Amino acid sequence: MAQVTVLIDGKAYRMACEEGQEEHLSELAGSFDRYVSHLKSQFGEIGDLRLTVMAGIMVMDELSETGRRLKALQAEVEQLRNGRENVMAEASRDEAAIAAALGELTNQIQGMTAKLVGKPVAN
Repeated sequence: MAQVTVLIDGKAYRMACEEGQEEHLSELAGSFDRYVSHLKSQFGEIGDLRLTVMAGIMVMDELSETGRRLKALQAEVEQLRNGRENVMAEASRDEAAIAAALGELTNQIQGMTAKLVGKPVAN
């Protein structure tokens, strides 16, 4: 198991992670550190624990909003799929109706041609 040292609010934390995930963990820690730094710049020194809790809540709020957006997008995709299926079924019915109409028209034209030429029509 790999280990990475990350900095959050100027303090070093040694953390374990899976091999190959070191850079990802460092990026996550850097992102969290930005939340902590933002809060620290707004509220000043209010205590490490309070800053960490507030930053954690901000991250969870962002995650919740992302989850809400994802659900909305998934619902929209499902609606689009259903709409596509309906359109495809309607197009298939239309194509069948057109094919039937063309077949009937072909039979009528063959019948008229046979009458004009005087030959019987073979079906």
